[in-house]
Amino acid sequence: MATDVREKSYLDTLLEAQGRPPAGSPSFLSELRADALEHANALRVPTTRDEDWRFTDLSPLYRTSFPAAHAPAALIESAIAPFVVSEAHGRLVFVDGFFAPEFSVVLADGGITIASLASALAMQNERVRAQLGQVVDFRKDPFAAVNTAWLRDAAVVLVDEGTSVERPIHILFLGATPGTAAYPRVLIAAEADSRCTVVEEFASLHGESGFTNGVSEILLGENASLRHVRLQQESSAAFHIATCRMLLARGAKCSSVSVALGARLSRYNVGVVQGGEGADWQLDGVAVISGRQLADTHSVFDHGAAHGRSRQLHKCIAGGAAHAVFNGKILVRPGAQQTDSGQQSRNLLLSDRASIDTKPELEIFADDVKCAHGATVGQLDAEQVFYLKSRGLSDASSRNLLTFAFAAEVVERIAIPSLVARIEDFVLKQTQSKESQ
Repeated sequence: MATDVREKSYLDTLLEAQGRPPAGSPSFLSELRADALEHANALRVPTTRDEDWRFTDLSPLYRTSFPAAHAPAALIESAIAPFVVSEAHGRLVFVDGFFAPEFSVVLADGGITIASLASALAMQNERVRAQLGQVVDFRKDPFAAVNTAWLRDAAVVLVDEGTSVERPIHILFLGATPGTAAYPRVLIAAEADSRCTVVEEFASLHGESGFTNGVSEILLGENASLRHVRLQQESSAAFHIATCRMLLARGAKCSSVSVALGARLSRYNVGVVQGGEGADWQLDGVAVISGRQLADTHSVFDHGAAHGRSRQLHKCIAGGAAHAVFNGKILVRPGAQQTDSGQQSRNLLLSDRASIDTKPELEIFADDVKCAHGATVGQLDAEQVFYLKSRGLSDASSRNLLTFAFAAEVVERIAIPSLVARIEDFVLKQTQSKESQ
């Protein structure tokens, strides 16, 4: 079992690299960290021997030690400018895992709190205490356990009952120091009958290696509504592992779009738990990768109450020698009658060297449900290419246009013009690169 020793040693390395948690924390936070640390010490990191990771080899990550940054890199305003979402109502910026108040727009009025963890605890201690660490199960997930064990700060968005926030809230995590690890944390809690839009963005200011290990928790009260966008565009040499869990109360609605463009190796674990009748959610995603990138998305829809509705459309575009992975599971528990759930995995190969593994799953324990899934993997339609060429476009332009349109179907669902334009510009450049052909 020598391999297990090495795997455990790597987890120990991650824990030791974080140093000691800050002194003077609230007792509940210290207890949460201690609980997570105890479980982290009992776990091992996954390998391809584990079913959920059999398509994703993390050995390149395990061969590198990433210490946490001791302090954030010094940045000027122009470094942040390319990532600004002009429509945003408020903005929280974290650099190398540290909150950067000089680049943030913090709000605490009008029924909404947008703040760092320290500020949120000062303003709404009981609310944060009741919700932080309650959705993501770090007892079985070693990466979530490490994130929680040394939880120092977090982006916190709290929306009061009946509050409607029309403009998006932007949370930006920037990696500015090569060779270091960051542990982003997000808490979004929207109370009954509230509405908001939140953008989580992860980006690098360098082209070198680094490690991001993120955790996001989303709690929606009765009849609350959330539009959620997640954009990952880190360095093509970086490692990115993240977990997002959502808990939806009765009648809650969530529309989420995730876009994966960067990282040498990325893994996004996203799950939705239906905590009340009539919850409705749609989780869409697209991964656009090339070269030797690997992008893996695992989703779990847990229908635990009646009259739930869920939809998912996930697309992967792989060029060069890239490898994309999608595993989507729909779970319908006993008593979750009248569930209506659908899932589609559509994938596009741009080269003979690229590969895509897709695995949709259904696990149903109720008899009055409507559930369906499907998966396709293919290349560009030759007839569509011929049609565009017959209209005067070159072969390359025809293929680029069709590839762009394939991704745009998901990207345009974001409905934030400046962000959509930025993503589409990246995708267009990616489809035009020789590496993607």
